Amino acid sequence: MEEIDAGQEAGAFRALADSTRRQILEDLREGELSAGEIAGRFPISGPSVSRHLGVLKTAGLIRERREANRIFYSLAEDRLALCIGRFLSAVCPDQFVVRQHSRKIQKARGSTI
Repeated sequence: MEEIDAGQEAGAFRALADSTRRQILEDLREGELSAGEIAGRFPISGPSVSRHLGVLKTAGLIRERREANRIFYSLAEDRLALCIGRFLSAVCPDQFVVRQHSRKIQKARGSTI
């Protein structure tokens, strides 16, 4: 399982602090979207959306794929789960968030913990 340090976790929370970026993450739950499709969902300028995408990408919460002159974005679910899960497991240890995520990964790989 990937380790997340405190700096990476802080970057994820800074990225999540903005409602536009949280909405972008929710929109990407549906699947991969082009930069133009994402921009079309917001009443702000394209460059503003690009800045939001850059913050999310730097935080490791989304992935970028280029195809010709188009850029497609997708949710980095595991990274998001690890960042949030680490914090929640520290604050709410009875919830075992990180352990549950680890079990899910191991199960997907066909082994047990």
